[in-house]
Amino acid sequence: MKTSQLFTIEKFIVRPILWVLNVFVYILGKILRPDHTLTKEFTTIAIAKYKGMGSIIQSTPLLQTLRKRYPNAEIIFISTKGNEKILEKIENINTLILLDDKNFFTLLYSFFPFMFTLIRKRVDVYFDLEIYSDFSSLVTTASMAKNRIGFYLRSSDYRMGIYTHMMYYNINSPISLVYLQLARLLKIKDIKTNLQKLSAQQIFNISEQQDKTAVNQLKYFVINVNASDLRIERRWNKDSFIELIDKMQQQYPDYKLILIGNSLEQAYVENIISCLSFQDNIINYAGKTNIDELISLIEHASLVITNDTGPMHIAFSTQTKTVALFGPCSPKQYGHFQNTTIIYHQVYCSPCVHEFVIPPCKGNNQCMKYISVFEVLDGIENTLSGNAPLQDVVFQNIILQDKNFEDIPLGIVYKYPVAKIN
Repeated sequence: MKTSQLFTIEKFIVRPILWVLNVFVYILGKILRPDHTLTKEFTTIAIAKYKGMGSIIQSTPLLQTLRKRYPNAEIIFISTKGNEKILEKIENINTLILLDDKNFFTLLYSFFPFMFTLIRKRVDVYFDLEIYSDFSSLVTTASMAKNRIGFYLRSSDYRMGIYTHMMYYNINSPISLVYLQLARLLKIKDIKTNLQKLSAQQIFNISEQQDKTAVNQLKYFVINVNASDLRIERRWNKDSFIELIDKMQQQYPDYKLILIGNSLEQAYVENIISCLSFQDNIINYAGKTNIDELISLIEHASLVITNDTGPMHIAFSTQTKTVALFGPCSPKQYGHFQNTTIIYHQVYCSPCVHEFVIPPCKGNNQCMKYISVFEVLDGIENTLSGNAPLQDVVFQNIILQDKNFEDIPLGIVYKYPVAKIN
């Protein structure tokens, strides 16, 4: 199901229910006064994250920390079926409880069996890692978990009764450390901060003509031109990627350029390839890889060039050299990892992701448009040579005007879309 459809369901169905539940749970808590002490020896721990492969990967330090502290506990991960394959690659999870959100009808059909399974687990402590999902708050409440821990934003007052404990969400802190703040609520001292290293079960073979070449025997770059609809504004524009790929073919003739993407992104990738001046070194694997193959491709690449989205986090996990393009999200939140060169312009309205469900620019993503092809090429050259300031994010003077119209200040909250992201 598209993210926009989920937002509509949340706005008109879920949020009114939450307002009522918030009051009911708050009053019930005052009457029953249950013990919400977080220093007990918990036996059943649930973690919920429905959207964002990258955020799931970023939760692995929390999972490692909880497993270390509660070695015999059942750790349950609550998510959607679309994340099943990546979750199966993550250690320290005993049980997956997954919701089918392919469309509204599968969501409705699977919701009650999903909730029945979750309630039967009698969860001791429930970590809701979603930031602004009313649906996730509803599931958290309906789970009947004894302790319900979530994040507080300025717009979260109506959730104060739903959660037994709330943690301030700091947009200037790396997301993995934000998640670990929840573990500190449990008075855990031994905190694990490293991402789990993802690994593929087999080396992916790239078919070229009639031969098959193992990826670890081939010199290649992985290029991810996509960003999920969870925040499509993270996508660098198509024309810039076309120019970049053409120049890379000229500057790095000994390298293959492998373009990736899921099945829904396949047409977009094919359109970019069709616009290239020449395609001698291009290999298109958009829509043609499973999660093992994608991890293998990224793990053995000489370099990954990517927008701020799921494959970037896989590259962080495999510690592959990466050039990451940031815009709506601040690299302070997601970009502090070794072997990573960040390209980011601190425009006035960035970061906006955790302040708005729909960004104020309505698609006119100036934060990405300010990134030049020259900057990315320079980042690639320096990263390959080892001269790049890896992890070092240099925040320039804040950009205040539209790139093309200096009389338009950035930060205007538009009521309607003003530009289509190409």
